[in-house]
Amino acid sequence: MLDKRWTLSLAVILIALSAALYVLHFVVFQDAHHIWIYLVGDLAFLPVEVLLVTLILHRLLEARDRKIKMEKLNMVIGTFFSTVGTYLLTYFSDHDPHMPDLKKNLMISDSWSEQDFVRVSAILSRYSCEVTPGEIDLPALKVFLSTKEDFLVRMLENPLLLEHESFTSLLQAVFHLRDELQHRKDLTALTENDRQHLAGDICRAYKLLISQWVEYMHHLKGNYPYLFSLAVRTNPFDEQASAMIP
Repeated sequence: MLDKRWTLSLAVILIALSAALYVLHFVVFQDAHHIWIYLVGDLAFLPVEVLLVTLILHRLLEARDRKIKMEKLNMVIGTFFSTVGTYLLTYFSDHDPHMPDLKKNLMISDSWSEQDFVRVSAILSRYSCEVTPGEIDLPALKVFLSTKEDFLVRMLENPLLLEHESFTSLLQAVFHLRDELQHRKDLTALTENDRQHLAGDICRAYKLLISQWVEYMHHLKGNYPYLFSLAVRTNPFDEQASAMIP
């Protein structure tokens, strides 16, 4: 209510000031014809001015603001992968029977073009995830996610996540997997149906992790070559990956 009153008061003051200046102009120069010429001219230009300010300039500023937000968000995404995501990708891919066929499409390098990233994104959209639940060390996975709980909660509290729906979905999938594991006291005595259910939760997080990782690598290649270089050398899908430069 106070904001509306302040806006209305400012509008009244500005209109009154404009009227006073026109009156002053008439008193000094005694030329109403000249005043009407400029008044009509200003009013005629007003729609164009509205177009320039509200549509073009506003959209340019909005695009710039969004770009800045996305840069900050990608810093958050980078922290996620260095703390949680890369480990999960490495661990899940080791138990993915289809990974040998997919792996050749995830060997991202400096030579990759825009078309390469588009091609891999299309492949991932059709990828049917499978993990072998009996081979996954569920107690160890539970411990790992539990130790990262505070970090994941802080990420969810970041308001920048509102700008990135796919990454928010990834965090939700990881949180759900953590909750499923925490609600089972003995992960070594599960029924086959329960194992299959957990395998589905793992696949959900796993597919989102891969897609988000490719998107993040795409961003690094176009904006941060030095970060991209390290990310390529520590590719979680490359068994020979090493941060050391040969």
